Amino acid sequence: MIDAALIEECADQSLKPAIVERFVEAAGSLDPLSITVRSGDRLILVPKARTRGEAMEIIRRHVVSSVVRVGITQYPASFVFKDTTDPRPDLLDACDNLRMGTTMFAKILRIVAKWYGNSNEKDVLPEVFEDAVHAWKTGEFEGAKVFRTQGADSYAETAVDDAVEGTPDEAHGLQTDPVETDKNSVGAPSGRSEIRIDLSRINGPVR
Repeated sequence: MIDAALIEECADQSLKPAIVERFVEAAGSLDPLSITVRSGDRLILVPKARTRGEAMEIIRRHVVSSVVRVGITQYPASFVFKDTTDPRPDLLDACDNLRMGTTMFAKILRIVAKWYGNSNEKDVLPEVFEDAVHAWKTGEFEGAKVFRTQGADSYAETAVDDAVEGTPDEAHGLQTDPVETDKNSVGAPSGRSEIRIDLSRINGPVR
């Protein structure tokens, strides 16, 4: 579980701690140096970074050709590059990563909530949260590129804390993705699965 003091100090203040905890649990990592690399539908296994230097090298190696997610919130690395060879070091700082990630996730929550009519009904809130997590992982919601969308209307994300009760397995369906081994990795595990949201029970098209 993510440290409560880190949430209090670093997370976006528009999100209640319960939402931040579930967001990191569902879409992030407790390791500030955690790196996930995807190429299309494939999850590419990379060596575990033990230092910031190693993490930077992995990011530089893959960011041009793949989608690279980094740190506690699995923030998309391409959004904090000055150019393709110079990622900002604060991407690997737990506090800065949590601040950037929760600020972006709050915006995505507003986008999703607007699509649902900004409803505060308790039976809608779990779907808002799950769709927002799915949008965070895929970068899209109803055809919109959520990381680049501007001007999302205000929404009381704090109400969504009612939607995040229960264990992760109760809240989310699990689906295993194809895995590809990074040719540059040594001793990488032979398989890994990633948690994805199963939205098949939600009305409307599955994303």
